[in-house]
Amino acid sequence: MMKLRSSPPSPFGRKIKLAMAILGLKDKIEIVEANTADPSDELRSQNPLGKIPALVLENGEVIYDSSVILEYLDFLAGGGKLFPEGESRYLVLRDQSLANGLMDAAILRVYEKRFKEPKYRDPAWDAYQAAKMDRALAHFEANVPTHPASADDINAGTLTLACALGYLDIRYNGDWRSGHPKLVAWLDAFEAVIPAFTDTKLPPAPVPENDPAPLR
Repeated sequence: MMKLRSSPPSPFGRKIKLAMAILGLKDKIEIVEANTADPSDELRSQNPLGKIPALVLENGEVIYDSSVILEYLDFLAGGGKLFPEGESRYLVLRDQSLANGLMDAAILRVYEKRFKEPKYRDPAWDAYQAAKMDRALAHFEANVPTHPASADDINAGTLTLACALGYLDIRYNGDWRSGHPKLVAWLDAFEAVIPAFTDTKLPPAPVPENDPAPLR
């Protein structure tokens, strides 16, 4: 079997798990937890950057990062499911990139508090990342995706957006919800048609010091 190296808190790993369910590939991929903070974890030889998720193929080759893995899984499922053909493909790739950036900024703010002593933290840098998050959320609120009626309506962009919002629920106590009612309604519709989103949800909790880095 193929192996997915990931960690439960990782939103980038979560989008691969959701794609596995949507594309009918869960039985072909074993999920093997990784600890990016452990130098002895085999992950560092599988992905030289030591980042998750990483997909280990049956022949030993490894595919990363999450956006590339999504394309590979879509290929395995016959193509054209998460990435449409034609010009609309680039709009999906754009939305995926923006949602990835939202997760990146959110994670960097978490790391600032996790890895730096208070005296070394930079409020201006944190505000810079927070502004990225605000602009990304404002864009998606103004351009909210169509509510999905089934899994067939999900693409790489909306899949990544759902995982980004889910990460904000976990690490930021869902503070984004009060100012983005259209996105809240959209995420509710997404969860209703994608049971795996509920199955992969983690309850909000303090960030443990040894929590594996949820990188993409």
